[in-house]
Amino acid sequence: MSLFFNHCLLPDGWGRNVRVTVADGLITAVEANAEPCAADERHACALAGMPNLHSHAFQRGMAGLAEQSGPANDSFWTWREIMYRFVDRMTPDDVQAIAALAYVEMLEGGFTRVGEFHYLHHDHAGRPFADPAQMSAAVLAAATDSGIGITLLPVLYSYAGFGAQSPSPAQARFINDLDGYARLLEGAQAHASALPDAVVGVAPHSLRAVSPAQLRDLAPLAKDRPVHIHIAEQVKEVDDCLAWSGQRPVEWLLDNADVDGRWCLVHATHLTEAETLAMARSRAVAGLCPITEANLGDGLFPVEAFLAAGGRYGIGSDSNVLIDASEELRLLEYGQRLTRRARNVMARGAGRSTGADLYSGALAGGAAALGVEAGIAVGLPADIVTLRLDHPAMAHRQGDAITDSFLFAAGRSAIDCVWRHGEKFVSEGRHRARDRVARDYTKVLETLIA
Repeated sequence: MSLFFNHCLLPDGWGRNVRVTVADGLITAVEANAEPCAADERHACALAGMPNLHSHAFQRGMAGLAEQSGPANDSFWTWREIMYRFVDRMTPDDVQAIAALAYVEMLEGGFTRVGEFHYLHHDHAGRPFADPAQMSAAVLAAATDSGIGITLLPVLYSYAGFGAQSPSPAQARFINDLDGYARLLEGAQAHASALPDAVVGVAPHSLRAVSPAQLRDLAPLAKDRPVHIHIAEQVKEVDDCLAWSGQRPVEWLLDNADVDGRWCLVHATHLTEAETLAMARSRAVAGLCPITEANLGDGLFPVEAFLAAGGRYGIGSDSNVLIDASEELRLLEYGQRLTRRARNVMARGAGRSTGADLYSGALAGGAAALGVEAGIAVGLPADIVTLRLDHPAMAHRQGDAITDSFLFAAGRSAIDCVWRHGEKFVSEGRHRARDRVARDYTKVLETLIA
């Protein structure tokens, strides 16, 4: 298969008249300044598909259901109680149907690989299934059905709070000890082996949900896998960590774990200047989820200082209240503009394109966090997104003006086609299985919400 693009964002910048040859899902040749031929499938503009480094796919089913004010100040913690009630009756088949729609929407929105931070493991009574990884298998089946690439991150969740507090009944479906987690991880790896390029990582849920001993003992299981953890998302979490340990969460983690470039610190919203610089030095990727962080009232990560220190970042859709790669990047920049009262905060120098720097930064950081490489280059999966340059917001754009106009003006409405591992799943902005997947999703929601 050969694809011909008038404009194509390559690792070293925009190329013109680029032919990309694909075989067995991988890019085998990239030729710039080429002449089109009859065998080429022609498109106006191509970008590498964006990694989504943090998702809880099952939460897609509760999008919009937590937007009524409660009797006291609403926060992440009140939202969490609604989430617990929503998942109480969910079966593996339900998880698969909800995740399939989330993954279809990710592909339509420009994401081509997802990091699924998966912590719903057991049956309604909190008992492991005969196959401890049955819920993980449901998520993987949804990835297969939709076509999205997946880095599965089975979550170790053992406690309700710092100091190994006993979990609540609402958390029973999440809970494993380390031995149970090892069995879960083994089962997830066996299921994932059936997919062409699935990756399985490890994910201690948070410092409040695992003990220091567990975090230490995870190291042999982690090996060279990606390691993801929620951290410092909420002010209460920081205060509770200080009360427990005398240190802030990121400070404690960096002092007590071998954090390196395999790690993704999700949210890391509330950092001191010293923590920000130390996290950047560790090479851990900051997993930023601007839509969810805004929806939950989390706060804003100190991006400017982190980037100045050489830090890496990627984006994720987290609660999946809205799934849109361009919106995540736009909101990431706009949050910084609002707090700094400045423009083009995330451009990496004078004369630089904010859109190009945002996109390339999230592409590289997101791929690193998910244990893969990304880009339109020989040897990499053909994970490609094309844009409509006849869209009004994209008219007559060239070079970095394409990326700027895509992220800040057109958004996902400019997305035309999406290939994942060389197979076209989205045409004219619509996934080929959308109608069927949406019907299955709607049927499940009728049972869960009724």
